[in-house]
Formats: sequence, C-alpha cells, structure tokens
Amino acid sequence: MTSSTTHQGFYGPVSDDIWQRAQKIKLLICDVDGVFSDGRIYLSNAGEETKAFHTRDGYGVRSLLTSGFNVAVITGRQSQIVQNRMSALGVKDIYQGIDDKFVPFESLMKKYNVSAEEVAYIGDDMVDLPVMKVVGLAVCVADGHPYVKQHCHMTTTISGGHGALRELTDLLLLSQNKFEQAHGMSI
Repeated sequence: MTSSTTHQGFYGPVSDDIWQRAQKIKLLICDVDGVFSDGRIYLSNAGEETKAFHTRDGYGVRSLLTSGFNVAVITGRQSQIVQNRMSALGVKDIYQGIDDKFVPFESLMKKYNVSAEEVAYIGDDMVDLPVMKVVGLAVCVADGHPYVKQHCHMTTTISGGHGALRELTDLLLLSQNKFEQAHGMSI
C-alpha cells in the first residue's frame, strides 16, 4: 500500500512513493538531447553543431558526484560537444551513438554493482522507454513526449535544457539528506 504522505521539495510537493524511490538511488543515468539541452540542434552554414547547456544542471551533476552518486550519460547522437561538456562536469561514463540504451544500462549496473531499483533515469522520448520501464526512478522532463510521461514515475516541472536535471538532482540529494553538504560548481 502506498502512503499518501507528501514531502516538500524545492519545486513543489513530492509523493511519498517518489521520495522513497529517490532514497534508494545510487546511479543516475541521463539522456542528453532534451535533458541536458533543450533538444534542438543548431547547425552553422559550415555544418558545425552547437548545443546549449544550463549551468544549473551542471551544478546538480557536480553536487551528485561529490556526494557519492555515480552519473552516466547515454545518448543516441555522437558529438564532441557532449564529450567536452560531460568531461568538464566529471562524468566518466559517456555512451554516445547508442541505438539500444539497454546494453550500456546493464553494463553500468554491473560496473557499479547496483540493482535496477537503485538506478534513476531521466529522458524525454521513446528511445528512453526500455530503460525507464525497469529502473527504480524513471523521470521525464516537463516537455518530454506525452507517451513517455505516462510511463514514468515522475515528470519534472521544468523543461529539458532549462534546469530539469537540477530538479532531479536536488530531489535525490534532499531525499538522502545530502543536499546541504553537496558541493557543486556552475560550469
């Protein structure tokens, strides 16, 4: 039986079910396009690709990493920009050009010796669903696909690329009493 108790997060009330799921998380896996960025891809006339990342999301990722969490990214696109951004944040597990996100998900669970229940995944579209359906905390960004939202435990109040990831990192830190001791960096 699920309790109807709610906890107060920074972005509004959080159900007891979500709070309890967040308390168990040891590994956060993130999609990139639509989560770290707003999902748009900017191409110059020369064919150069650019993306915009929010510093608040970067702060949240650094806060998790300095608080004992593991963070990984799995994305379908291949981009030096993503490699550079994730490396700057300290993310070591960077999987790019991945069609089947379940394969690196299983590898990450083995590497960090965690169960699916101890993994949170944040995404925005259909390619994320196979992993989202088995993790302990599946999160969709506010502007994610409506079908994906129906199959997640939680939807952020903030859109992808605008601090949605920070909303999740804050929840993980709050639920595990690590928020005030966390040390991020707005890079």
